[in-house]
Amino acid sequence: MRKTLIPAAALMIAAAGAAGASDRCTAPQADWRPVEELKARLTDKGWTIGNVKTEDGCYEVYGKDETGKRVEIFFDPATFEAKGSDD
Repeated sequence: MRKTLIPAAALMIAAAGAAGASDRCTAPQADWRPVEELKARLTDKGWTIGNVKTEDGCYEVYGKDETGKRVEIFFDPATFEAKGSDD
């Protein structure tokens, strides 16, 4: 019985994590603002942007914040609201 419960529990945890990630950013792509606008906004705040990619409907920014701390953070592509990191 235990052999059956472990894979089932792992599957439930993985499904819950995937659902949470997909709910992070839900704006339709037609409402997205240009990624260049997000980069410019963050650069104006003193950030150094290494890379930006699209992940789970969000812009995922890799770089350093104004204090020099390495960051990997998600932003809503329509509002540029920070949606948390991938920590």
